[in-house]
Formats: sequence, C-alpha cells, structure tokens
Amino acid sequence: MVFRLEGIMPALVTPFTKGGDEIDEVSMRVLVNRCIERGVHGVVPCGTTGEFINMTIEERKRVLDLVIDEVNGRVPVVAGTGASGTRQALEMTKYAKDAGADASLIVTPFYAKPSTRGLYEHFFTIASEVDLPIILYNIPQCTGLPLPWQIVEDLAQIPNVVGVKDSSGQLNFILTVLEKVGDKINVMCGHDEVVMAALAAGASGAILASANFIPDIWVEVFNKVREGDLQGARELQRKVQKIARITVQSGAVGAKEALNMMGVKVGSVRQPLSVGGELTYEAREELRLDLEKIGKIKAKPVKFEVGEKVLEERFAAVHITPNVIREFKLRIGEALAGKDSEVAHIDLMIGEKEGPVGEAYARAKANPTPGHEPLVAILEPNVVVKPITLMVPTVTIKNMRQASMVYGPAQAAIAKAVADNLEDGVIPKENAEDLIIIVNVFVHPSAINRHRVYINNYKAMRHAIRRAIEGRPSVSEVLENKDRSRHPFKYTP
Repeated sequence: MVFRLEGIMPALVTPFTKGGDEIDEVSMRVLVNRCIERGVHGVVPCGTTGEFINMTIEERKRVLDLVIDEVNGRVPVVAGTGASGTRQALEMTKYAKDAGADASLIVTPFYAKPSTRGLYEHFFTIASEVDLPIILYNIPQCTGLPLPWQIVEDLAQIPNVVGVKDSSGQLNFILTVLEKVGDKINVMCGHDEVVMAALAAGASGAILASANFIPDIWVEVFNKVREGDLQGARELQRKVQKIARITVQSGAVGAKEALNMMGVKVGSVRQPLSVGGELTYEAREELRLDLEKIGKIKAKPVKFEVGEKVLEERFAAVHITPNVIREFKLRIGEALAGKDSEVAHIDLMIGEKEGPVGEAYARAKANPTPGHEPLVAILEPNVVVKPITLMVPTVTIKNMRQASMVYGPAQAAIAKAVADNLEDGVIPKENAEDLIIIVNVFVHPSAINRHRVYINNYKAMRHAIRRAIEGRPSVSEVLENKDRSRHPFKYTP
C-alpha cells in the first residue's frame, strides 16, 4: 500500500481488562474492525487517546502487533511511537517499521522541554535512522511545549517527514504550516472541535479521539468538504460540537466512556485518569444525552405504572433499564453542574400526589421555613409547569440579590428542565397531572452570572430527573465509583 496521509483516522483507545491490568486483545480487534466498517481511512494506535504514556514499551509493541495484524492491509496504520527521550522514540519507531506500520506519529518530547535545537535534532535523528513516513505531532496542552511552525518548516525538507498532526486547536498554526510548506507535507487536524474549519482551510484529514465512536459522522464531514458542501459540513460539525468539546476536555476517558455506553466494551482508563476526574459526572450525563440525540444510544421501551394506569414511554438508559417502573410513591435524584460560585446542585423527590411527596408539598406550602420559602416553578407568567414542581432554596436567603438569583434564573431553569423532560418522554406525559416534584436548589450567595446560574441549574435539574426516573446510580455504580467520590462542594466556594 502506498501511504497517503489523508482522511479520517481514529486515535484508537486501548481496551483494558477490568481494573486496567492488561490489554483486552479481543476488544482491541473488535474496535479496529468497527472503525474500518464505518469508513475510516486509517487507524492510529498508541497515541494520546491510546494512553501510551501509561503503558510499558512491551505493551505498546503488543498493541501495534495486534492492530497491524487485524487491519491486514485494509487501511494504513499510523503507529504512535513518541517518547520523551529520543532513544526510546527511535526504538519504538524502528519496531513499528519492522512490525509493518505504514507511518509513525511522533509527539513533541515532553517533560524536559528541550530547546528548538533539541526539538529539531529529536525528529531529525529518528527520520534519518528509520526509513518510514514520519508525522510530527503538536499537542502543547499535554507536552507543555509547543512545536513551532519554524521547526516544522525546517523538518519538512526531510524526505520522509510527510505531515504534521496539530491538536492545539489553534487554526492559525494549521494555516501557517499550510502557507509555508503545504506543498511538501500534509496537515492533519487533531482537535475535534475545529475539524470542519481545518478541512475547509486545507487540512488533508483528521486524527480524532471521537472517531472511535462517531467515525461515520466525521467521514461524512470529510466527504462533504471534499465535495464542496460546506453548509452540510457545518451542520454536521454543529450537531456533534458538544460531543467534540467533551471529548477534547476528557481525552481517553470520554472516548472510552462513550464506547462503553454504546455497548462497545473497552474497559476503563488507567490511573491517574478516571471518570469523575477528567470526565466529570456532569459531562458524562451531557455526553450520554447527546449520543442519544444523534441515535448512537437507542431508546428502550419502558412501562410506567402510576396509580392504576399503565403506560408505555421511551427513554434511553445506558446500563440497566427496568422493564417496569411500578413505584412512584417516592423516587429521588441528585445532580451537580458547573463550578465556582455559579455551581448548581439539585436534590429532588418525585412521586404521586397521593403519597409522601404530595404530603410534603402540602406541608411546605402551609408552613414555609423563613429564608427557604418554596415557590411553584412557572414557565411563563401564570403558566405552572407540569408536573407541579416546588422549588426550595438550599441556602438561607438573606437579601434581595440572593432571592433574585434563586427565584429568577434558577427558577426559570428548573421549569424549563421539567418541561423538556416531559416533552422527551422521560416523565410520562399521561401522568403529568398525577405527579409532584419537590426540588432543593443550591445557588451560592456570591453568584453573579445569571446566565451561568440558569445553564447550570438547567443541566443539573435535567440530569437529576433522569436519574430519579431511571433509578441511578445503581448499587453497582455506587460501588464502582466509591473511591472517586467526593462531597460536591469540597473544592468550591
């Protein structure tokens, strides 16, 4: 195969067995085939998303062998062979060539932060000693050291330096490289949030973490740009922009979690990475919702039994969805969204009017606690949201500014989240009149950004309702996450 650096290539995650102890070889092969079946133009094992930094040399070599064997010449294999030291990177690059890789992706040396001369010598040495196409890799947010375009310009004179992958997200870097040496090397976008823009500017393709789980969408974006359908490409990019943003922020954690949600089991990441860390629980919920929206997670039929009525609705659940939800006397949900002084924390109960939640509603309305006066959420003047939702401030309100925040943007967000969950079928529409929601709303006394207060409370309320209806977290989820849990406000004001 003649190597061509173009098209969409997933930066493959490395599947691990439970606890991250060993490479899951079967899952690695499944992932490779899944990506190829969805039209990718190449695959990239042992890169940043592949957690190469937390793997031994022997593990990295084994992954390369597995991927090259499974690909079997169907698409190019670009082997991640970078290291902080030139000798280690040289060893990996030589191995990649002998193993049958089509090209090598070499990241800028990290940790030691060499001078520009050191950078040049690093890549020059490897390119000179290994007869294999070399792709330079710029990802300063991970290496702590940007790859200057001037160095790229110099290295482009070496015959087997064929391209650069830029994951900085800075389009000016891509445009400058294209201006200076676009006739000598190709540029690959490595930042999921700017793929369409980079392709339209002249990049020859993209190497992406999110191409592990939405490769078909990125292939379509690539094809539309090539065909001149920029409007179509823009619409697709916007459709997955939140997914792209979450993936960029969380790296391997988000990519693996998305695959696991979709039923492609790739295990967990290795420490020190974790769900709840690089991928916050809030971001995980948002990722799940957006994967549902684009049809990557299928909705499952669920029967709700509320009172004497039996109804069938549809909503998506990632792991275990009960076949029948019979008990609506009292269900609880909790969620956190945002950070700093605009952080939102929602703690809610949902249940039938003829039950403990209905009784609590009546007591709260009849005997309000000073500083925690409840308010029925409204969508607009004189339009009460259904199910009836009573919001109660968690923090004692001591002045008009606090009251304005709670009963203003927070209240509007709560009402909108309830309405949207009803419209989406998460709350059974036929029983909206039979249910009541009581929600404790946390707004920090020093919050000043009304827009962020609205957004964070909307997200938290939406997530909390879904958790209550779906019965999450389950006992197994709680046990799985217990070592990573913390009080939601431990590190916030």
